Amino acid sequence: MNMFDRIAEAIISRGDLAHLALFVWASGASALLAMTLRDLFAANRRFDEFVRELSLFNRRQSGDFP
Repeated sequence: MNMFDRIAEAIISRGDLAHLALFVWASGASALLAMTLRDLFAANRRFDEFVRELSLFNRRQSGDFP
């Protein structure tokens, strides 16, 4: 029996299904927030790389690049 099953059984045996439902909802919401933040940071990093490359391209085209 894994840890989640033991926790669920302990909560169910006490009749606290509302707490179990709240825990599952909060865990899911936290996981979705973590995934969203990870994707947002990755998008920000890609945009920063794009702006740097665009700046480099503009410097090369203007003749300011050594």
